Amino acid sequence: MISHLNIDPSWSFNECSAKDTSYITHGYYTYPAKFIPQLVRRLIYEHSTETQVLADPFMGSGTTIVEGLINQRISIGVDINEIAFLVAQVKTTPLPSLKLVEVFTQLEKDLKKRLYTERTYFLQKSLDSLKLHEKIDYWFRPAQKESLAILLQRILEISDEPVRRFFLVAFAQILKSCSIWLQKSVKPTRDLSKKDYDVLQTFLQHAKKMVEKNNQFCKLLPQPFLENIENYRIIACTDAREMPCLTESVDLIITSPPYVTSYEYADLHQLPLYWLGYLEDLSQFRQKFIGSMYRKRENGSIHSTLAERVIKDLCNTKKSLEVQRYFADMYEVFKEMHRILKPRAKACIIIGNTSFKGIYIPNAEVFIEQMQNLGFSIFDIVKREIPSKMLPSTRDSKTGQFAKSNQENVILAYPTEYILIFKKL
Repeated sequence: MISHLNIDPSWSFNECSAKDTSYITHGYYTYPAKFIPQLVRRLIYEHSTETQVLADPFMGSGTTIVEGLINQRISIGVDINEIAFLVAQVKTTPLPSLKLVEVFTQLEKDLKKRLYTERTYFLQKSLDSLKLHEKIDYWFRPAQKESLAILLQRILEISDEPVRRFFLVAFAQILKSCSIWLQKSVKPTRDLSKKDYDVLQTFLQHAKKMVEKNNQFCKLLPQPFLENIENYRIIACTDAREMPCLTESVDLIITSPPYVTSYEYADLHQLPLYWLGYLEDLSQFRQKFIGSMYRKRENGSIHSTLAERVIKDLCNTKKSLEVQRYFADMYEVFKEMHRILKPRAKACIIIGNTSFKGIYIPNAEVFIEQMQNLGFSIFDIVKREIPSKMLPSTRDSKTGQFAKSNQENVILAYPTEYILIFKKL
């Protein structure tokens, strides 16, 4: 067990403000469970050198990829979630500042006309063109839905594809604010008393910030990267078990896998998924994720006696099957990591332990056992506090469900996490 390790405060980055952790393109989109760039940057500095190859099989919104690029590492990442892929693609694509300002200015002019002076005509045109999912009506009041439809249709008319994607991310970012989703909740919860945000002003305000952050990103990128980003970045919307890498071609892996027993990641992305047409059926979409209970397949081997003990303690329940599938899926991911890493190269995995209804689930220790069985040795283990990760933080100790911190019987779900650093033998 590694729980006895002392917390290393230097890895908590408590001195970093929200402004620090959302600098350059990291501030484009609020992504759940995103680790902070300062953590990634330190791992990059300590375990790789310039021009080496960096990979992240769970890239999420692309934090690892952005930090790799600005620090002169060839960067490869994948994610199974279309929204993650879109955001990562936009965050890692430098765009000409003058072009963005030109398009932004024209967007503002056109949208004021469409939303205020000729709203009826452009609303009908938008509704005829867009195939809006019926679930949008559950999350958005009619006036907000109409304004968002007009806004989305105008963005889709942008002919330059990278620029169009840029403004689609700005659109995706404002959806939670403009919906009746409880603003401070990371769980799908409606707030029927929530005030209506001005769609246009909310969009213009965030898009303008993104234009400024793109300019800052361009200034930090090395010139060769800036001139041809495709030579230094490979990202794909695919499974972590199918990395687009040659065997023994990667110098360093930095990743933070999804958390077992945490929540359905798919649920938290549903607003942009519905609006951008990536999601038809939520339960079907969930099937793609690591450890999903919704995927119909035989359970794989987990190669961990610790995990088998946890599964037994969970007493053949739905949760025990979920945990079994999670660790079986993660073992397959670790096999893929072993394939793509060069000999003696390192893999840095950020993960936390938790408990469910009083049963301790030592994710980190299970990962160590699985990785050692695959031919990795432990290089270092760091224990850190989690001050900046957007996760549901408290759980009811009796039911195992996430709960508000002011309720009875609550415990911290993920008070700390571990940076597990492995070396391929």
